[in-house]
Amino acid sequence: MTEPTDGQLFDMPEPRTPVELLLSLSGNYTRHNDALALFRPTHASGPELGAHANSAAQLAHESLAAVKAVQDQQLYASAALIDATVRIKQISYLSSEAARHLAEAQAVVTAASLTNPEHAGPPDGVDRQVRLAQELTALAPEAAVESATGIARETQRRRPAAAGASDGLAAAELSALHAAARGHVVMAQSLGRQYVHSRDGRVRIGTLRSLEGKGLITREPATAPPAYDNGPAQDRIRLTAGGATAVAALLAAPPTTPASATPAVPPVPATSTPARGR
Repeated sequence: MTEPTDGQLFDMPEPRTPVELLLSLSGNYTRHNDALALFRPTHASGPELGAHANSAAQLAHESLAAVKAVQDQQLYASAALIDATVRIKQISYLSSEAARHLAEAQAVVTAASLTNPEHAGPPDGVDRQVRLAQELTALAPEAAVESATGIARETQRRRPAAAGASDGLAAAELSALHAAARGHVVMAQSLGRQYVHSRDGRVRIGTLRSLEGKGLITREPATAPPAYDNGPAQDRIRLTAGGATAVAALLAAPPTTPASATPAVPPVPATSTPARGR
């Protein structure tokens, strides 16, 4: 059973820009989601459920604070900026709903432990409430990074800045940092060997070691859900403050057209077919 603490949930340094604030928010959502995924409620889980509910409520508050930070920039309300802020507000609303489900589960567990203290398992409905809370914030890390991307590009377009901290990093390193920002990268160990698991499958262990040596990522042991049922918890790869700064610079860059978007074979020009004489 895993009980989140305030120190574990919100330990990232104060961000300097709204984009870095959103990257911090993404990391906090990943940490919250990981802790909830590792949590197994029992009849005595009232305090843990309360801690998870408080975590979700705090994330809802942090999401609205991110909206205010964006609004304080007083940028032109373009469609991209409006979409980004609305997306963050949606994250906040979903987090508040997750907090409600967890608080209700806490109330049920607390009441059941008083009336039937000998019962070992959680009361009916608690597992469902926890699962609903998980689903409500499951996509929040990616949504926060997506909003950060739109805001970073809009800010750069309106107020161009010099090249940032992502300069000098290889393409594989930038890709790994972006994946880590979205909560997609974990490490595991089996039979004495270390393995990297990423949703996009493009992150190599050598790349992570390079980024760790540069102080751009850190590894939190046994904080991510296992790769399979009843397996060991995995190590979550997270951005450091320097890593968040590098990703913020990366997000501000204009999107590039992937090579796969280019047709491999050019279209064949249309030719006229002579009509048959009758």
